[in-house]
Amino acid sequence: MNKVFSDFLSWTREHEWGCNESHDLTLSDGTKLSVWDSGVLEVTPQNPGHKDIILSCAVHGNETAPIEICRDIINDIVNEKQQVTHRTLFLIANPASINEGERFVEENMNRLFSGAHSQGETKNKERERAAKIESYVERFYQSAPEGTRERLHYDLHTAIRDSKREKFAVYPFTHGAPYSRHQLQFLLACGVDTVLLNQAPTTTFSYFSAKQFNAQAFTVELGKVRPFGENDRTKFAAAENTLRKLIAEVQLDFGLFEPEQLYVFKEAQTINRTEQDFELNFADDVANFTAFNKGDLLAQDGDKKHYALHDGEHIIFPNAKVALGHRALLTVVRVPTESLDLV
Repeated sequence: MNKVFSDFLSWTREHEWGCNESHDLTLSDGTKLSVWDSGVLEVTPQNPGHKDIILSCAVHGNETAPIEICRDIINDIVNEKQQVTHRTLFLIANPASINEGERFVEENMNRLFSGAHSQGETKNKERERAAKIESYVERFYQSAPEGTRERLHYDLHTAIRDSKREKFAVYPFTHGAPYSRHQLQFLLACGVDTVLLNQAPTTTFSYFSAKQFNAQAFTVELGKVRPFGENDRTKFAAAENTLRKLIAEVQLDFGLFEPEQLYVFKEAQTINRTEQDFELNFADDVANFTAFNKGDLLAQDGDKKHYALHDGEHIIFPNAKVALGHRALLTVVRVPTESLDLV
């Protein structure tokens, strides 16, 4: 194997990720592999199909299962065991945090997209990397062949804590556009039966691709954070197999869309930490999607108390230790799938 690509496939924390120049490799079927930067690999078939696909992981460097999935798919592509029909960009977003085995080095990268990396005077590795990643996404989508193309982006994650709904996806704010029935079916094929609908713009990676490039983009939570080698890969098999079929253009038979198969939620509250004296009013081991009733105390931020506004208000992504001004808790309520505007 070409040494550049051997190095690219080294995922241990000890690896220095020193590759900053573009390197190419052409496979026997004419598929071209191009390393643009550390953790950035473009795969271009000789005769590309009509999809432009981004598979990203490690926006948080300790979320190891998605990294292992992308590693194995890339390894099989390099060794010509995985067919690729569509242009695909693999983005290992935060190699520095992988090396340290941490969620991030200095700042949560998934709050730094759509230009947020350049706001204020702060400079750090995550901000520099987020700016580069935005340029790579632009380069990839805008260099596609002419004609009608489908832009897709699946940003793969695992959550800090357990979840009553283990696999779920965040559907970025659509600005009034209908939701994609086909993409909801695709998520089901990945084993993801729960979808959270964002109700406003965010600075996440998936929203950036959706808003700036009209991509069908999703933040996909596949389970719980675990160290490398401790993931039960059988729990991720449906997602990995479906992603492999996607880039290979193996026909996916979704069957009829049945709304009752999906659990759909929309945002109820976003609770930000604004004071040093901030605490959540439930234990650290309370799972994502635990429901509270109207009037239950959820958090206290200095002198301000935050209560549930609805019966059946579920908590998502609670983290009392976030930086000041960042989201410490999201709450959601369920909505009937039949009520969605689908296309």
